[in-house]
Amino acid sequence: MGKIIDGKAIAAGLYDKMLQEVDQMEQQYGRRPGLTVIIVGEDPASQVYVRNKEKAAKKIGLVSQVVRLPEETTQDKLLTVIKQLNADPTVDGILVQLPVPKHIDKDAVIAAVSPEKDVDGFFGMKSGFTMKQGYVAPCTPRACIYLIKAIGETIEGRHALVVGRGELVGKPVATLLLNENATVTIAHSRTRNLGEIARTADILIAAVGKPRMIAADMVKPGAVVLDVGVSRDAEGKICGDVDFEAAKDVAGWITPVPGGVGPMTIAMLIRNTLDCYLKHVNG
Repeated sequence: MGKIIDGKAIAAGLYDKMLQEVDQMEQQYGRRPGLTVIIVGEDPASQVYVRNKEKAAKKIGLVSQVVRLPEETTQDKLLTVIKQLNADPTVDGILVQLPVPKHIDKDAVIAAVSPEKDVDGFFGMKSGFTMKQGYVAPCTPRACIYLIKAIGETIEGRHALVVGRGELVGKPVATLLLNENATVTIAHSRTRNLGEIARTADILIAAVGKPRMIAADMVKPGAVVLDVGVSRDAEGKICGDVDFEAAKDVAGWITPVPGGVGPMTIAMLIRNTLDCYLKHVNG
């Protein structure tokens, strides 16, 4: 039976380190890092995500604020708020919670955030399969790399399969794996013989959002399996892209859903804020 990767426990260890780091930052630079989250509208899932981010920020002593705007907020009004935060020297990180209402152009909003304050890591990934030097990586992909290293597994020279080619997880995590010198394959909905390819992967990252699409017989014995997908099955139960109960007996390491990659994603948002702060105060 594979070992369960406890994302909550690994995140807790990282929070302890960052808490000490924030105290040192205040002593050295005279202020604590500042994170501002903007949420437009009343999307229930977004409200939960924002509360979790706010809780994490306060846990380690960031100067945290949430700007809550009504559903009918115009794009111009939102862009004005972002512009003001870009100019605020006490704000090191800006995050606009997605999705935004349909009448607002998501790409225009993302582009309006100063690259130096982009804690979501969108700017750093905009040039295809490369990371722009000096900018932070997206939170979930960065969380995946951190988890693999936290359990003591090596990435260099191993075959990593990313199932999913989305802009938020699939492509960025493939880039980060390449940067760690893995041999990377990207699969997607049109991939033929997915099971055959998956069985060759030492590291398998599933990021599709399709309940339990990765069966146990698609997992190479001893592989590291990270499940990024979160959805509900026919019974309404939260589950991931991987058939966890069956695959855990084949994998060497595996993340549960919930409690695996999710807690680490928010921890990486805080890590990104600290990195943006350090770049900010050191010019």
